Amino acid sequence: FLAVFLLAVLCGCYMPIRFDAEIELSRSGYYKFIFDGYLVKVELYDGLKKNKITPSEEKEEVEKIKRDFTRDPSTKEFQYIQKGHFKVHWEREGDLIKTKSVTFFRRNEHMLGIIYNSKASRLQFAGRAMTRKTKKQIHNMGLSTTGEIRVFTDANVISQNATKVIRDKKRGGNSKIYTWTIKNIFAPTPSLIIALR
Repeated sequence: FLAVFLLAVLCGCYMPIRFDAEIELSRSGYYKFIFDGYLVKVELYDGLKKNKITPSEEKEEVEKIKRDFTRDPSTKEFQYIQKGHFKVHWEREGDLIKTKSVTFFRRNEHMLGIIYNSKASRLQFAGRAMTRKTKKQIHNMGLSTTGEIRVFTDANVISQNATKVIRDKKRGGNSKIYTWTIKNIFAPTPSLIIALR
């Protein structure tokens, strides 16, 4: 499988700080993906923390970030908070058999994503694994990540590392809820693989 990412690389990218994500994956390949939470632009945060960015430069950069997010129709809410932090609500749904992949936020800014492998007829939800050294660098900058990811699916899950798995009483049938509780940046990278046949 191609790598699909949970956290951004260290510099110049977006990183989730506190978030809640829900993903529905059906055995027919339909998906619904919702991300709600707070992100940080790492480079902007670092520059502000070191007093290398002026208020006017901050304002200009925030406008760029806003344009970056709001030109995507999946972004339903964008709000700048302070010090490189902002709130985003993002939603997308569709057919993975046709689109092949979906990522939050986009291909070159992967934080969470799903990819369809047509040869194996499998869906993979996964996050980007970072080295412990990189995680320590981010941690030493004063940044971390906490949140919860819930995947709802009635499909045949053949591999996963969820924190908790329960039957989905609301949806019934073979539907289950896979939950990852992300306590800090050193948490294991979420991963789940579904066989569609």
